[in-house]
Amino acid sequence: MPQCSAIKRNGERCRVSVETGVELCWAHDPRNASERKRITSRAWKARPNRELVETKHDIRAVVEAVRDGSIESRVGGVVFQSYNTLLKALDVERRWYETGQLEERLEELEEALKTQRQKSANG
Repeated sequence: MPQCSAIKRNGERCRVSVETGVELCWAHDPRNASERKRITSRAWKARPNRELVETKHDIRAVVEAVRDGSIESRVGGVVFQSYNTLLKALDVERRWYETGQLEERLEELEEALKTQRQKSANG
């Protein structure tokens, strides 16, 4: 079977097989862009970030342990520094995702503009 002709963001060629006579797989076909965007947008918003939920739970547990004296406050402080680093990493992950979404939207707009210009030039 032939392979999708799209080049991924990392510069590699897409490895998905396509039917004979078809150039792009579903994920790279511009006709599916709005559906892909809808699916990924909804999936990101709908999925609870378990890591964030667990981290908040753990932070609360440390707060309680410091309050009741089962963890020394200086140990709790070090633990909170670690949680702060983790929360920053989660924020970077969120920004990375949002940047990817913006890149996809920009690519779609550029493609639409290119198509519009071609139509205008042809007539």
